[in-house]
Amino acid sequence: MKVAIFGVGLIGGSFSLALKKAGLADEVIGFGRSSQTLDEAKKLSIIDRTGAMEDLNDADLVLIATPVGQMRAVMKGISPFIGKHTLVTDGGSTKCDVVEFARAEFGEKLTQFIPAHPIAGAENSGPAAAKADLYVGKKVVLTPLHENSPELVEKAKKVWEACGANVTTMKPEEHDGVFATVSHLPHLLSFALVHDISVRENRELLLSFAASGFRDFTRIAGSSPEMWRDICLSNRDALLVELDRYMKELDVIRAALQEKDAEKLKEIFSEARNIRNGWEPK
Repeated sequence: MKVAIFGVGLIGGSFSLALKKAGLADEVIGFGRSSQTLDEAKKLSIIDRTGAMEDLNDADLVLIATPVGQMRAVMKGISPFIGKHTLVTDGGSTKCDVVEFARAEFGEKLTQFIPAHPIAGAENSGPAAAKADLYVGKKVVLTPLHENSPELVEKAKKVWEACGANVTTMKPEEHDGVFATVSHLPHLLSFALVHDISVRENRELLLSFAASGFRDFTRIAGSSPEMWRDICLSNRDALLVELDRYMKELDVIRAALQEKDAEKLKEIFSEARNIRNGWEPK
């Protein structure tokens, strides 16, 4: 295939390397805001060359792997150039807003767009973080539109499976609710804890005593601020619901501490431990 990728960092770069490893990409063309990033991606053999919009006319596949906040502008820019037989997919962590962007910008070419979310993020970003096996054994969620043909959905599924992913489908609304709970809220909490410590006068002392528990909980605070800003704003409504639920849970724990209610704390901690110890990522 001739593949065009907008955003050649962790998600887009790994997608390219995976397709090349699978023998499915004859040529990968890169697009991005930074010539330095594109040059780095070329040196790392992630892309074969930088592209021009005219390259999209005969591209077999386009991946939009930019931060969600940039996707509408990308869609608007590429819409006039997408060929009739080009499959377009994305790697955005939110789906309702991405679908809304696509409906606004793709027009009759909306049928060619299959929204996707690869669940394979990492705290590192940029082309140097890309790796061919990033998606192996990881989930990719497709949120097909009613305008999509079953054949094109199946094609998108096979493309992601060729990268090693396990593909499932959801409705966009269901997707955003689920990931507000298990992904977006944990990132928000991790950023909040590290920021709280960062503005304290004794932060160096605090960090000098931080050990594995702090390290494990805050690892994801090393993720891209731009990307997570966009995700939080894009999934604002669902995330606010989850944040309110979490604050109520903290209120319960605070009350138990205030009242020295050892049984309540043990009950909460025991239930949480049992759920966590019985859970394994799939």
